[in-house]
Amino acid sequence: MLNKWFFALFSALTVSAASASVGHAAEPDSARQSELVRLVRQDCGSCHGMTLQGGLGPALLPASLKDKPAESLVATIYSGRPGTPMPPWKQFMTEAEASWIVDKLMTEFPH
Repeated sequence: MLNKWFFALFSALTVSAASASVGHAAEPDSARQSELVRLVRQDCGSCHGMTLQGGLGPALLPASLKDKPAESLVATIYSGRPGTPMPPWKQFMTEAEASWIVDKLMTEFPH
């Protein structure tokens, strides 16, 4: 009986975690959204251009990201790209927040 309960709980947690993946992540609250927008505009903008049109790093505009898998972009933000100037940002945000950023970059990033 306990094994059935544990299996049901594990299954529910797995489904819950899967639904929080790219495209289904809960949106950060408005204060955190403002912090993330500022981080992207200032910190990411220092390499990707202050208007995100490119610089040392590539452009982060919807047209330049449209053919890129969202999961790959989230992984790049969260874990960085070893051997490149792209650092990991996981110490500053959750993976769900990186997913929110990707969603916004792929549509139209807030000002």
